[in-house]
Amino acid sequence: MAIGTKIISIDFETADKVITNDDLTKILDTSDEWIVTRTGIKKRRIIEGNTTSVDLGISAAKKAVKRCNFNPLDIDLIISACSAPEDIYPSTACLIQKALGAKNSACFDLRAACAGFIYSLNTANAFIKSGIYKNILIVATDCTTKFTDWNDRSSCVLFGDGAGAAIVTASNDDDIIAIELMAEGDCADYITLKVQRDSCPLVQPTEKTSNGFINMKGRDVYKYVMMKIPNKIEELLAKTNTKKEDIDYFIPHQSNQRMIEALAQRLEFDEDKVISNIENYGNMSAASILAALREGVDSGKIKLPAKFVLSAFGAGMTSANAIIKLDKI
Repeated sequence: MAIGTKIISIDFETADKVITNDDLTKILDTSDEWIVTRTGIKKRRIIEGNTTSVDLGISAAKKAVKRCNFNPLDIDLIISACSAPEDIYPSTACLIQKALGAKNSACFDLRAACAGFIYSLNTANAFIKSGIYKNILIVATDCTTKFTDWNDRSSCVLFGDGAGAAIVTASNDDDIIAIELMAEGDCADYITLKVQRDSCPLVQPTEKTSNGFINMKGRDVYKYVMMKIPNKIEELLAKTNTKKEDIDYFIPHQSNQRMIEALAQRLEFDEDKVISNIENYGNMSAASILAALREGVDSGKIKLPAKFVLSAFGAGMTSANAIIKLDKI
């Protein structure tokens, strides 16, 4: 019998500090109406003090482990989808391993920006179906507000900090119907976060070109998403002989409510099928789909069992779509 991949637990964590749009008017020439009209965001969670993306990732992972009473010693691999880590190394995955006591696991970070969760899910799916690993923990965690230019009202209002975690395991059943990953390096300059660096004093110095902040060409990103994503989702549905009416819920990356609405309209998904929680959290990078899914189930908006289309896109440009089914998480 072929090995299937089962998603047995999903959970998430956010920063404690809530920053509303009215709060942002104290440091920006903006208003609640301006932000909501353009983004759909009303508030976001932002880390403070010495809290890091590692801390949020550890908390999300512990919640996911506890939710399904999973033994961390049985985890074979930890994949961390962390695109803006607190430190370049050690990897975020290794630090999560240490906190969980999951000492039998291999660990690595996967950087695919906001598409990181679906990229990681595809990677975990391949490892499981090849028989290499049985139990895999995926943790998507980023604190992008630490890399945000708080003088740029067009971008800083978008982001919030959070982490999501999922445990996937080998099973006779298979929750993964199809996943497709894409990347377009020709559009790499649409979203960038350059690393500060320096040269040996004995050689020609490195030119200082980075301001240390996320830089985003918002209009180009919007055009990319609208031109690429709907067609790719349509193709994936066709490849799997899946009808739109068979899809119970559409969960896109929580980047911008206006973009979410435009995608749903292009794909002709009814409003009640579209899951969004961006108004309360902002853009939490690769954690956003996991948070929307967990919160949707807990609130009763998502009824399981169900079939989902997941879609994400981010710096790179990377993008990923998935069709999955879930019985319970």
